Amino acid sequence: MNCPVNFEQFSLDRRIGAAIKTIGYTEPTPIQQQAIPVVLQGRDVLGLAQTGTGKTAAFLLPILQRLTQGPLRRVRALIVAPTRELAEQIHQMSIDLGQNTRVRSMSIYGGVGKMPQVAALRRGAEIVVACPGRLLDLLGDGSINLSHVEVLVLDEADRMCDMGFLPDIRRIIKRLPVKRQTLFFSATMPNDIRALADNILNNPTTVQIGMIAPAKTVSHALYPVPNNLKKKLLLDLLSQTRTGRVLIFTRTKYRARNLARDLVKRKYRATALQGNMSQNQRQRAINGFRDGKYDILVATDIAARGIDVTQITHVINFDIPNTVDAYTHRIGRTGRVDQTGEAYTFVSEDDVQMVRAIEKILGAQIERRRVSNFDYGDFKPESYSSQRRSNQPRQTQSNRRRTARSKSSARSRRKPAQPRSNKQRV
Repeated sequence: MNCPVNFEQFSLDRRIGAAIKTIGYTEPTPIQQQAIPVVLQGRDVLGLAQTGTGKTAAFLLPILQRLTQGPLRRVRALIVAPTRELAEQIHQMSIDLGQNTRVRSMSIYGGVGKMPQVAALRRGAEIVVACPGRLLDLLGDGSINLSHVEVLVLDEADRMCDMGFLPDIRRIIKRLPVKRQTLFFSATMPNDIRALADNILNNPTTVQIGMIAPAKTVSHALYPVPNNLKKKLLLDLLSQTRTGRVLIFTRTKYRARNLARDLVKRKYRATALQGNMSQNQRQRAINGFRDGKYDILVATDIAARGIDVTQITHVINFDIPNTVDAYTHRIGRTGRVDQTGEAYTFVSEDDVQMVRAIEKILGAQIERRRVSNFDYGDFKPESYSSQRRSNQPRQTQSNRRRTARSKSSARSRRKPAQPRSNKQRV
């Protein structure tokens, strides 16, 4: 297949072409080059690509082309996404790309009132971008009709599996017409996701862009540091580094909120994004970060997908993620669409196993760095290693305590308690 050098070679409707130029797209990304012609042919697609490669436009452009013909004001394309942020991002892009057409789009998700969504459905929309929970709710009370759906898109399918949405996805699929086009996009392919793809795709064309690994436009660095010095190291690192937008990931909602508050106290333009916030608060944080009101967004993994901010120059893992997939999606927020980015990860001795797993997927050891003029105390960052130092895996402090308790319990079972002598009584 010859790769087009511009969007004109897809022969899209002139109204869609005008929107592409207005947005500023010039050349298709690799996944767009490969996926758009196949989707236009009506084929099912299994798309495998890292985040930030342009896959949203890869399925939206052919869908808009299809919807410019045929009946309006009924749901003809259903896009299912794992998070409210991603659903809103896809919805906004469908508005931008379809701005010159009569095609309407709407988003459906929980955390906001249901009645405005019901009212929008009654007015009619051709594209519905939905999160599984609220979609099932609307299906249950008869507020949405999916009998006319021609195209189903499952975006970030692996993330939906991680969040426990797989049973919901199966329930939704049962409510759709059997005769339809299905587009299935995922950055990784665990067994559950591959089984789902095998069940719902009909003779699909596979489109895979590179390895399912972090984008090559991102450089990686580890900053070994004791846990109690992380916040001080972050402040020193930010003061010494030239950055654009910075996305900082923490493991907990409490830490995200407090870290953002501490940054604001030190005159940084920062805000938090975490699960205890209302949808309106979360959207204001994302919009403020995108529009330049905030330079730093401190977030939990709720933000690992669904943030499309091209100016992010640095992702900082204040806490290392629990899985390699989570690492991939976190740093996928920078180095997007062939731009370069930096991924910094703070690590302690308890993180050795995860560091080893990340280095395995990268195929190389990650550079260790230390912040100049920072007081590490007795800790030596340059001595940090992800290599096994013995035949046994390193135990964390909590594991050591559990092991000690187990041994103590075993000894007590082996040795019956001896009665105390009179000398032991006081």
